[in-house]
Amino acid sequence: MLFRRRTRLPLKAKLQELFWPRKGFSRPFHYVRRRVLRLTATPHAVAAGFAAGIAISWTPFIGLHFLLAFAVAYLLAGNLIAAALGTAFGNPLTFPFIWAVTWEVGHHILGGETSGGGRVDLESLFTTVGAAKLWEPLLKPMLVGAVPLAIVSGIIIYPVTYKMVATFQRRRRERLADRARAHMAHAFEEQSV
Repeated sequence: MLFRRRTRLPLKAKLQELFWPRKGFSRPFHYVRRRVLRLTATPHAVAAGFAAGIAISWTPFIGLHFLLAFAVAYLLAGNLIAAALGTAFGNPLTFPFIWAVTWEVGHHILGGETSGGGRVDLESLFTTVGAAKLWEPLLKPMLVGAVPLAIVSGIIIYPVTYKMVATFQRRRRERLADRARAHMAHAFEEQSV
């Protein structure tokens, strides 16, 4: 195997690695940041795509986040890879928070009226799964609450990402130009000798 360990980890070490990663919990965030910065597109395209992915992650349409992010990124002339990376905002660790916040915001926007006195019995809703039964008490408030949160997060994420990508690309061009000048100077010295 290409990436197999030479010595197998014992079960205790595997479980420890599962619940407390050796390289830390921030490693996936650093990875996504580096992938976004290294995309070869304009700063606007990268920032628009990434903001679209994050904004779509607020919606309750799990399974459609990639497609919706691609559509929004396309409309904003954004990068589709950046949009896909932006959807990483919605993941198993953040979905409970996202769902709770979007439901609360939507519930507040809709006037705080639900059947059952503001309490939703999720167990009974999911055992009798019906789109009509899920729409009013659960999906409608989540969708309504996702809209302002998506807009705010997009407005915040776009300029931050734009600035980071523009700075990274400018520094990279300067490094490459310095390296090319040094290479040309070295080649010129070798010719003159």
